Amino acid sequence: MRRRADENAVWIALAGVAVAAMAFLGLREFAFNDYDNEARPAVEALVHGHLGSFLTLAPVYGGSLLERTPFALAAGLFGGGELAVYRMMALPCLLAGAALGIWLIAWMRRDGQSRLAQAVALIVCVANPVTLLALEIGHPDELFGGALCVAAVLLASRRHDVWAGLALGLAIANKEWAVLAIGPVLLALPAGRVRCMSIAGAVTAALLAPFALAGGGFLAGLHSAATSAGGAGAAGTSFQPWQIWWFLGSPAHAAGAALNAIPAGARLAPGWVEQVGHPLIVLLALPLTLAAWLAMRRSRGVSPEHTALLLLALLLLERFMLDPWDNVYYPLPFLLALLAWETLALRRPALLAAGAMLAVWIGHRSIGLIVTPDVQAAFFAVWTVPLALALAARLYGAPLMRRLRDDRKLLGEPGEQLAALVGNDRQVLDAHAEAIG
Repeated sequence: MRRRADENAVWIALAGVAVAAMAFLGLREFAFNDYDNEARPAVEALVHGHLGSFLTLAPVYGGSLLERTPFALAAGLFGGGELAVYRMMALPCLLAGAALGIWLIAWMRRDGQSRLAQAVALIVCVANPVTLLALEIGHPDELFGGALCVAAVLLASRRHDVWAGLALGLAIANKEWAVLAIGPVLLALPAGRVRCMSIAGAVTAALLAPFALAGGGFLAGLHSAATSAGGAGAAGTSFQPWQIWWFLGSPAHAAGAALNAIPAGARLAPGWVEQVGHPLIVLLALPLTLAAWLAMRRSRGVSPEHTALLLLALLLLERFMLDPWDNVYYPLPFLLALLAWETLALRRPALLAAGAMLAVWIGHRSIGLIVTPDVQAAFFAVWTVPLALALAARLYGAPLMRRLRDDRKLLGEPGEQLAALVGNDRQVLDAHAEAIG
């Protein structure tokens, strides 16, 4: 017992050091990042007690700001300025990643996994270079939402339907892409699905309704995000190379005079991609979830938790592959889900999650300085498409193969069956001959 407490204390201390290091490296300032451009006016209004202004000025992820309000107010109570408020708003997101890492490590230690495997899990959850990029850009909320989605699945698989509903509701209110976690949570829940979804809906409504009723731009922003209308990838503008749609765009040189405002090597987004991108992500999630449920039902001995985590990883991978607004921090929730599945289902060091983490970093930052956007897009496709196919094969093919193996064992090999029949007939004939004799 004492050894377990000491091990927990060591990992908690390491997580604390990692959180402090990430905060030091990624939260030095907020000038010109998304927090400065989108969230700062609303947060300042909130800190100064102007709730109505906060609700009307909040961006589409205002629910995330509302969830982290106590930390912003704490900075104000202690006399902190704008930079202190900015850092305190990011703190709960970093702590959520650390808490998920410690939680996974506790289960990994129970399974007898090595300290190396535990260290890899903590690195992906806390000291992730993609997290650092998210902090620099002003979106720690992505880490917060990813940790909540994974926690919701884990809680659901352990029959904590109330807590799973609370985590799911907080995740959806934090950022609406978390609706992709609804299917995995339902898949993991053995019972209490109605109560779980009711709690999730109530929490989401309670956090988002004030923004809708305030009459600001929240509803318009939510509609724009859901339909991809008028976003960063609208027709005639450049879009990011780390998405599956890149090569469908037209080269920027076709824009003529517009080249002055577009980086070299950029492509212009087709209008139809902007319209179908976000709806397609949600629509694809429905058949993928249904197929996972059917595959799990038709096989024996498949863990609902492992299936749900793998489904969550696949859906979140699909999200950042197909999103025409793709940003560097979009893969972060996928990395957390992949980590949880790899460590709990395969019981090994999360080499796949660590490799994907490095691929994101290389594709978004490292090679972007020395290669063209087309090469960046090709690199993105080279690692994401095979990974998506491999995860899908594991999710849908492995249960079927397991069922075939079980049926084969139950029925026996054809040769064994024939030998058994011949043996039985010979025993019968010998018994008759003995009786006659």
